[in-house]
Amino acid sequence: MSDVEITAVREAHRFDEAALERYLAEHVTDFAGPLTVQQFEGGQSNPTFQLITPGRKYVLRKQPPGELLPSAHQVDREYRVMHALWDTDVPVPRMYCLCEDTDVIGTKFYVMEMVEGRLFTETQLPALEPAERKAIYLDLARIMASLHSVDPAAVGLGEFGRPGNYYERQIGRWSKQYVASKTEELTAMDRLMAWLPDNIPTDTTTVIVHGDYRLGNVLIHPTEPKIVAVLDWELSTLGDPLADLGYICQEYHGESYEDEGLGNVDYAATGIPSEEEFVAEYCKHAGRDQIDNWPFYLIYNMFRSAAIIQGVYKRGLDGNASSAKALEHKDACRSRSDRACAMLDTLGQ
Repeated sequence: MSDVEITAVREAHRFDEAALERYLAEHVTDFAGPLTVQQFEGGQSNPTFQLITPGRKYVLRKQPPGELLPSAHQVDREYRVMHALWDTDVPVPRMYCLCEDTDVIGTKFYVMEMVEGRLFTETQLPALEPAERKAIYLDLARIMASLHSVDPAAVGLGEFGRPGNYYERQIGRWSKQYVASKTEELTAMDRLMAWLPDNIPTDTTTVIVHGDYRLGNVLIHPTEPKIVAVLDWELSTLGDPLADLGYICQEYHGESYEDEGLGNVDYAATGIPSEEEFVAEYCKHAGRDQIDNWPFYLIYNMFRSAAIIQGVYKRGLDGNASSAKALEHKDACRSRSDRACAMLDTLGQ
């Protein structure tokens, strides 16, 4: 990776590096130390580390320390889905090992290939030319459609999600997560938790969904405007493809995960596709004609994102967040839920 901040391992995330080296020597083919460990700045949920040996670099993802929220930080699911997608058209790193024995370094973890590429966290890609911006965003749409075209059963993921309505499960899950991590009363979140269950679409499709598909979770080729790896699969499951599409498109309606988003962009001048163009590109590759009830998918994702970012902020308060930047998200849950409610107001609901 390039353009990624790497630091010494933070105090809260230190572990027995000698024990890790012994484990890798036993479980990873051709592994040979000595081992040096550094930490990536980012990966707000699961701490991520660069493992350096004389012959190769690896990446380790582990659960954070401390008490974990129910069903959160499932690094085993990340490993399983990327391992399953290795032989598909979805670019993912090669998986080397999954360790579910918490006695080794204190938490579950997995080790994967380190893919060389560029990581862009600024959604408007200010350092690039218009043609590069356009190509990267169109590739984001194409790769997402490729993911949604994979037959879950054919790659061993037929049981990767629970039965029943995907949105019912997700709304229930993130409502519980929000309540477990809330630090103040937000009437907008209460309103969304009441509205969403009563407005779930009846016609949904079941595919592998990433759950956090966005520019900041893909690596771009070192010199070309194309995706070489999709990362951060912690929230992946079986669900409706429009959940992923709505998630990335919420950036056209306000700030994104880390910056101002795509709402006030001059699309013609910057080369960045408009929301309509992005959705059309996705539909072209996904073989989909139209999307009904589009506002639901945006509102649902604004609520879900608000709940997720509230969890990040709460872990920051508790002192076990994966990034020192967690406390910067104090007002993010409020702003995202307020934006979703503004959309409800526009719909007259």
